[in-house]
Amino acid sequence: MKLPLSWLKEYVEIDIPLEELAHRLTLAGLEVEEIRYVGWSPPRSKGTQETKITGFGWDPEKIVVGAIKEVRPHPNADRLVLCRLDDGEEEHTVLTGAPNLFPYLDQGELDPPLKAAYAREGARIIDAYSESDQQEVAVIERREIRGVESYSMACSERELGISNDHEGIILLDEDAPTGVPLADYMGDAVFDIAITPNIARVANVVGVAREVAAITGADFQFPSLDVKMEGPEMEDLASVEIKEPELNPRFVLGLIADIERKPSPYWVQRRLKLAGIRPINNVVDATNYTMLEIGEPLHAFDYDLLVERAGGEAPTIITRRAEKGETLTTLDDVERELDDYSVLVTDTQGPLSIAGVMGGAETEVNEHTKKVLLEGASWNYINVRRTVKSQRLSSEAAYRFERGVHPALASQGVLRCLEWLRKWTGGEVARGLVDAYPQPFRDPCVKLTEEDVNKWLGIQLSPEEIAELLRRLDFSVEVKDEELEIEVPPHRLDIGEGMIGKADLLEEIARIYGYDRIPETNLAAELPAQKGNPALELEETLRDLLVRMGLQEVVTYRITSPASENRIFPAGKGWGEGEHVRLANPITDERTVLRRSLLTSLLDIVDANYRVREQITLFEIGPEFSPREEGNGLPREKDRWAVVMTGLRSEVHWQEGTPGNYDYYDLKGVVESIAGELHLGDLSFAPHQDPRFHPGKCARVQVGEEYLGVIGEIHPLVRENYRLPDTPVVMGELELDILVEHFSRLYEVEPLPSQPPVLEDLAIVVDERVPASGIADVIRETAGELLADLQLFDVYQGDQVGEGKKSLAYNLVYQHPRKTLTDKEVAAIRERIIKNLDKEFSAYLRR
Repeated sequence: MKLPLSWLKEYVEIDIPLEELAHRLTLAGLEVEEIRYVGWSPPRSKGTQETKITGFGWDPEKIVVGAIKEVRPHPNADRLVLCRLDDGEEEHTVLTGAPNLFPYLDQGELDPPLKAAYAREGARIIDAYSESDQQEVAVIERREIRGVESYSMACSERELGISNDHEGIILLDEDAPTGVPLADYMGDAVFDIAITPNIARVANVVGVAREVAAITGADFQFPSLDVKMEGPEMEDLASVEIKEPELNPRFVLGLIADIERKPSPYWVQRRLKLAGIRPINNVVDATNYTMLEIGEPLHAFDYDLLVERAGGEAPTIITRRAEKGETLTTLDDVERELDDYSVLVTDTQGPLSIAGVMGGAETEVNEHTKKVLLEGASWNYINVRRTVKSQRLSSEAAYRFERGVHPALASQGVLRCLEWLRKWTGGEVARGLVDAYPQPFRDPCVKLTEEDVNKWLGIQLSPEEIAELLRRLDFSVEVKDEELEIEVPPHRLDIGEGMIGKADLLEEIARIYGYDRIPETNLAAELPAQKGNPALELEETLRDLLVRMGLQEVVTYRITSPASENRIFPAGKGWGEGEHVRLANPITDERTVLRRSLLTSLLDIVDANYRVREQITLFEIGPEFSPREEGNGLPREKDRWAVVMTGLRSEVHWQEGTPGNYDYYDLKGVVESIAGELHLGDLSFAPHQDPRFHPGKCARVQVGEEYLGVIGEIHPLVRENYRLPDTPVVMGELELDILVEHFSRLYEVEPLPSQPPVLEDLAIVVDERVPASGIADVIRETAGELLADLQLFDVYQGDQVGEGKKSLAYNLVYQHPRKTLTDKEVAAIRERIIKNLDKEFSAYLRR
């Protein structure tokens, strides 16, 4: 935000060097990036680390206020005129081609004379015709132009470094004193302040003035809201109807009649230009000037057009959501299709403006306007932000409304602007305002103690000193029994309630007290007892184990869309409406809900990368979200870990053949390895049905009787929703909480056996539908503690075992901890195993 110093001084006295003021403002959170001197000579210093110093000074002896008394034609040039100008010492003949002087040609003696910025011979000015990006300085020298000697000039704003305007000379206000150095009359300095979202309250002159008063101790003067109202009663001229107060808590209207539309006074135009706003006319300038002054964006309607739309009756202004298919042509002459969540200002005939963003072209103020209906309002900042984003439409008003404007400013802005309009247009202001305020804003009240300030800021301040610091910022403070009760002023939306409000006030105290004055101290409070975090420790352990196995961790967005989430299901299946946690204010159409599954994000990465990678092994650890059944409260948040593997099992090597591709057993090995490293114990896999996975290639993973997760190969119909490699894609999604529950760093260990093992192979024939895990369970249960290891090393189906049968070959290792097993003992165990397998599965030895 660009802020002229002359404007700032209207509300607060400044008696310290500008560089020091910039430094103190920056320390208080208002970073002054640059001070640009206009007319005043900038100091020799180039500025501090945080503030740059620039500018162009006007020689007080050479550049003064001149009075143009007569404008005559040039005898030898149609595009030039000769001015008779008084510079306070003598009269001069000034040659110029300024187009804004041609209307005064041959009018004789001008009464009153035109006041202009006049540069005498030898003055240094900016070369307005230089094509360089840098300001080049030129010296006015005597020369002859078309037979007339020229030795001085009337200056444009560009030649004096005020702006880039070079369409005409500067015509000052009538009260400009002739002969006075121009630097004394209108010299200025412009502060360029970086406004961050948390201090949007100071995106106006009054807001910065309040901060300056607080940090310097100077008196702050709020602008007068007195308005000379002599017109008819406002309540007879218009009415307001607010459909949704939560989106529009306050709406204020005022009216001024019999206006004369013309340029604003030059001092107003100059301030607007220095602030970065292009002057238009006195009506538009009044709304912009007020917005920059106190922070309330305003909008002006042509009142007669509204009456015409209302059939000659007093118009009713309505605020409501847009209806489906509704359109509005805005002031930039673009017809816009409106979203059903956008709020509109309308009358009974249709839309008039997009609330808080931009007005409509149909009822804008024009050269025929005689009556202006002035609107000041408060809007829901989130709704304005959504509208700005969807319409791709930004404005100075939207910049403020989407960061929050207090409802109290609505009436203040209208009153202040009506008085400017009365002074600049000569109109008559209607009596009173139409003020619809169905949802009054309740400013918070926060309690604070001396101990809070000492504890959190490390400074010793008495309750009275704390109260004084806050009162500088217009907080109302009452000290009761060493406790301060603080009422937030009606221009602050950034102060919360309870503990949040207390933290906000502590920040305000630190800012005004001075961050640079807070001493560096060691931590004085007692440290809390050290406690372990088993869940976090296990998560880190799991992460390390997966990386050690060759998998790569990814971190994906937790916010997605229902369409993206449902890609992991075959067509016609998936999560339905209401089964996602939906965001109230999504940032894009692709980020509207919280994810239900980590696998969707992992498959998106495979989709995007499989063309450039022959091997992809990914994992992610993070939360998944689901709504609560009762429909209120926070969503359920479940921590899970997911794995996706596809491509070559290992890199191609010249000494080896082409490696195979990852399959179900590779993923099963990862899960088993994790279970072994974490000593989970009773891990089992069972056939499972899941629409996301290939039928017959999907397993349910359990630890004891508890569900751990599901692993398997992706369903063929799901593959069609992605661009995936031709190789198998295996994936798994498992619970993190179950690992935490069963994981323990303390576990039993056994000494290495001193007795030799007995190795035996056992091949049995069973029905092909019998799972291998069931056979293994019977073998382990029968052999008991003497079975040291069991491995399935072969599965065969064919003519040798018969149709509908399969052969499972196991390698068994028997071992006793204290003695050597005999053949007889091993044979007995073998017979019991065969007998129990026959009993359970009708299994028999393969011959």
